[in-house]
Amino acid sequence: MSVDRLPGVVLTDHFLDVPLDHAAPDGERLTVYGREAVAPGREDEALPWLLFLQGGPGCASPRPLGRDSWLVRALDHYRVLLLDQRGTGRSAPANRQTLALRGGAHEQAAYLAHFRADAIVRDAEMFRRELAGPGERWSVLGQSFGGFCAMTYLSYAPEGLREVMITGGLPGLRASAEDVYRAAYPRVARKNAAHYARYPQDIERARRIAAHLREHTVRLPGGGRLTTEAFQALGKMLGTGTGSYVLHYLLEDAWVTGPTGPELAESFLQAVQSHLSHTAVPLYAVLHEAIYAQRSVDPKSTGWAAQRVRTEFPAFDVDTALDGGRPVHFTGEMVYPWLFDTDPSLRPLKETAEALAERTDWPDLYDADRLAANDVPAAAAVYADDMYVDVAHSLETARETRGLRTWVTNEWEHDGLRVSDGAVLDRLRRMVRGEI
Repeated sequence: MSVDRLPGVVLTDHFLDVPLDHAAPDGERLTVYGREAVAPGREDEALPWLLFLQGGPGCASPRPLGRDSWLVRALDHYRVLLLDQRGTGRSAPANRQTLALRGGAHEQAAYLAHFRADAIVRDAEMFRRELAGPGERWSVLGQSFGGFCAMTYLSYAPEGLREVMITGGLPGLRASAEDVYRAAYPRVARKNAAHYARYPQDIERARRIAAHLREHTVRLPGGGRLTTEAFQALGKMLGTGTGSYVLHYLLEDAWVTGPTGPELAESFLQAVQSHLSHTAVPLYAVLHEAIYAQRSVDPKSTGWAAQRVRTEFPAFDVDTALDGGRPVHFTGEMVYPWLFDTDPSLRPLKETAEALAERTDWPDLYDADRLAANDVPAAAAVYADDMYVDVAHSLETARETRGLRTWVTNEWEHDGLRVSDGAVLDRLRRMVRGEI
């Protein structure tokens, strides 16, 4: 068991072998990793445990650099477990390199079908019993998709929970993938309008780049193609507190003059690649629509819902915008089938993603009846301007979950937990304890 000491935090590694399919505990197993964090000098104290569930899907837990961000507050009260959800980080990886060992696309898809919130919760329960003890409960903090997992936890294993805190992550209990994206496009359109109101000069900058990409084949440094649709995908950053500024600075440095005239700068293309590449987070793309699939809500396949619903919102059609003299709309947190052509890290997983998109009869992730009878103290920060998670869906879920208190705020965007210097966590702790 490895132990590291950083300024203000002591870190300990934990590995567990868990069933690939928790319904078949004697079958194939895989390794899941969690990093324990505790304040120096308190290693031997009987501190309550706090499980942190990271956003995603397919993203590893944050790597501590000391007593930074929300962890500063958490270590004052808890022993924290930063879980690398299955397939991510130091858990047994699931990517184009490892999945190639599992056979063809359908075999890979069948394997990845076990990487959703229900399995993550069962993994967490094994960690709880191992670390806290079989009869001990622990607290959970879920950010974004981690909040979705927390609601699955409340649905299927509430006996392991002392309290639940959720930031920007209350899912629609009965929202299909189509419902999610039909609600998302108008939110993204509002973020576009706000960005262009802040930086009106970016309207022409974005149009010029999109027009160039429509007429020319442009390659990113890693070999991927920058199409007009891929360029629009930079809008995913508009949902963070500083995302509009980052996008603006990116657009203002897009061009240089080369031997044949103006061309997109290599520095711009490198920066674009860093924002668009899924090399480090392939499961984010491969499993993105699967996190919304539930047989009781919609027994059909998700079938690339974001792409299908997009046709209902012509403002996001780049050709219409360019030909009509209108602003080019950036898209948001959507995954489209063309991504598996333009991103080299995802090309080997194209057929696997297609098999998952065609998959039907996904198990339910939430139990509305059990949530209606919930007795675990729970509180959620709902960001009023959240681009990624629909506020109406979140508040409806809160109303249907007994005892779940909400704090609706426009003080922060979706990344409020990370950038609020502990203020968001502080308030949620006080809410679940009935102090406010």
